[in-house]
Amino acid sequence: MVVAANAADQERRQEIGRQRRMRTRARIVAAAFDLFGGENGLFVRVEDIASAAGITRQTFYDHFTGMAELREAVTFEVTHDFLLSVSQAVLTLDDPRERAAAAIRFYLGRTRQDARWGWSMINLSNNGIIFGAETHRQAQRTVQEGIDAGRLGVVNSVVGRDLVLGMALAAMATMLREQPGDDFATQVVEATLTGLGVDAADAAILARRPLPPLAPARQAGVSAD
Repeated sequence: MVVAANAADQERRQEIGRQRRMRTRARIVAAAFDLFGGENGLFVRVEDIASAAGITRQTFYDHFTGMAELREAVTFEVTHDFLLSVSQAVLTLDDPRERAAAAIRFYLGRTRQDARWGWSMINLSNNGIIFGAETHRQAQRTVQEGIDAGRLGVVNSVVGRDLVLGMALAAMATMLREQPGDDFATQVVEATLTGLGVDAADAAILARRPLPPLAPARQAGVSAD
């Protein structure tokens, strides 16, 4: 009986420790998201995050090996649910060119609606994989589908992926810094599609087609609760 009680008590203490560790990690990620979500988020340091999260540098390194690992964690939090929503929406479209156009419009639209989300994507992408590994893979997959279907003129899916993501990232920065006109996103999509080898007339049509419904994604940002 005593042994069983001791074992149960030890297991309970271990669970409390795991929960405490998870809460601290979530607080670090939440603080990082807030800092990356500012215009100067590119220059965020470990010290800044530790101060915002109310922890020491050592506690930071107890949870992350460094800024690269933290950026990866924050990028996943920022992009994962939104990417799932976008992916589900564009799967209703048969034309891979239209899927690419819609995806770009969704990302640019999200930036217009949520500047903090947009800045976090820009700042995280500048020090890592553009838009995170998941979005990176999905963009290349969509381009490859267009190539395989004979709907895109670009011959290399890596080049096509970089064109789509690089153009979208640059456009997001322009939207946040310069506040261009309402037709800016449409022009970006048209230019991207023509760069992928789509006929200009078709690109103009595809850039203006009604978007499919987008399922609500979890609000970008991380809860520290």
